[in-house]
Amino acid sequence: MIQETIVTTQDSSGLTHIAPMGIHVDGDDFIILPFRPSLTLNNLLESKTAVLNYCDDVRVFAGCLTGRREWPLIPAEKINGQVLECALAHTEVELVSIEDDPTRPKIFCKSVHTVNHSPFKGFNRAQFSVLEAAILISRLTMLPLAKIESEIEYLRIGLEKTAGDREWEAWGWLMAVIEKFKAEAKA
Repeated sequence: MIQETIVTTQDSSGLTHIAPMGIHVDGDDFIILPFRPSLTLNNLLESKTAVLNYCDDVRVFAGCLTGRREWPLIPAEKINGQVLECALAHTEVELVSIEDDPTRPKIFCKSVHTVNHSPFKGFNRAQFSVLEAAILISRLTMLPLAKIESEIEYLRIGLEKTAGDREWEAWGWLMAVIEKFKAEAKA
């Protein structure tokens, strides 16, 4: 199973990096697959720890992909790391092994501590739309623009029916990235 999370890692100076990432989950075992080059990968290899943040504020996902990485953090409990203050739950993990790959290495981790902060009440269609749009934005250079635009139009239906202020804000950030990408492609 793949869970969409926000991964927080730290470098040796204590600087926290926040990145949205689909994490493969099997019980207490997690596989993190960052693309190269990646601060998440560098930090994981250096610190051997990470925090998986389970969050329903889709602005964090969209924000990380649009240059908005300043989100309030609190200290992790069992590892040297940081937790998103808005996380509904988090899992602190330690690196167990690496399956190296020139493009996307597999980082195998084990849970050392999990905390539930607040109940998850589910995603509405707008939150799902923002998450899917964020994934599409992260692949602007990998997928045909026509496919991305077609999927964005479909996702807009759920957004328009169920969005609140947070979802509209996040959607706006993502659409600005697409517009900038299109303008640069024309130039």
